Amino acid sequence: MFTEERRLAALEEMGVLDTPPDERVDRVARLAKEMFGVPMVSVSLVDRDRQWRKSQIGLGATEAPREDSFCDYTVRQNRMVVVEDASAAEEFADNPFVAGDPHLRFYAGHPLYAPGGEPVGTLCVIDTQPRDFTESQSALLRDLAGWVQAELTRDDELDHAAIIQRALEPKRLPRVPGLEIAAAAVARGHLSGDFYDLMPREGALRLTLADAMGKGAGPAIVAAGVRAALRTAPERGIAAAMAGADRLVEEDLGDTGMFVTAVHADIDTRTGAIDLVDAGHGLGLVVRADGTWEHLRSAGLPLGMGAGDVAEREPVRTVLGPGDCFACSSDGLLDVLDPEAPFAQFAQIVGEHGPEGAVRAVVGLARDAKASDDITVLVVRRTA
Repeated sequence: MFTEERRLAALEEMGVLDTPPDERVDRVARLAKEMFGVPMVSVSLVDRDRQWRKSQIGLGATEAPREDSFCDYTVRQNRMVVVEDASAAEEFADNPFVAGDPHLRFYAGHPLYAPGGEPVGTLCVIDTQPRDFTESQSALLRDLAGWVQAELTRDDELDHAAIIQRALEPKRLPRVPGLEIAAAAVARGHLSGDFYDLMPREGALRLTLADAMGKGAGPAIVAAGVRAALRTAPERGIAAAMAGADRLVEEDLGDTGMFVTAVHADIDTRTGAIDLVDAGHGLGLVVRADGTWEHLRSAGLPLGMGAGDVAEREPVRTVLGPGDCFACSSDGLLDVLDPEAPFAQFAQIVGEHGPEGAVRAVVGLARDAKASDDITVLVVRRTA
């Protein structure tokens, strides 16, 4: 059984009180008005001394006193409450909202719950005329309340997930002698299926950029698992690390059709040598100081497609000279580049702007209306 303090704490934790209107919630309120044919609808959250309306139709104000309110009664009862004619109901006939303005007669309200199960508000339909309310209408109100509840809690859950995902990103770009590093990730929604990772090692920098198929929570969870797998036992070579991540995705998610494209590389800070394993990604470039550029990729299937053998993840090698850049992005960048020559445009951006400028330019492109996917970019230039 919940206590009032626990209920209020749960309401506060939802972070919904006094937030701007939400079209998703408003849409359900409009639908309720049309389906029940009532003049008034409210999505109310019952605070300590007030009922605050996240959405309302026909009631005028966004909040009202909690005392004597039908919504408070519904929350305290913790069940659907239907009053077909309040003037004829002993417990409501003297209610100030019945005896006075707005002279309510009909009320049907269903509780809305916090993620922990505490009743924090109601979806209610209201009229100034008495009404009959059938079992099928009760079921419909229950379903609509569930919809509203999902909308109210979705952002909270996604925000928590987004915070956790951001916490997994490098807190700051490492300072590695001889290298200039820039990187950024822009999620199309709350969560991203892309990630980049940077691990300084003795005389080297290990870097990763990966892209789980799709957008949203599912790919974000998969991406977190791949990141963890590649970080495990950092003393392993890049081919062995990729093979281990491949087995993880294949064993756990092989029957879902999920796959991950990835680039995993070591850059030797003393010699500029770069060894790279490419698992179906194909978006790694070396942009030379003289403006020329080349693809840098090995022939490998994406993670999760059954190519887990180390022998099938043979690295390719090249050397970065002073002023040369290694650049890689997720495939979301292709949506906003010249479709006729996307790699040439990416190379030109890197060559003209350098690591930090190129990343800023890509982030700007990610805000373009044409961007339909998460975009992550990583650029490393050898400076000495």
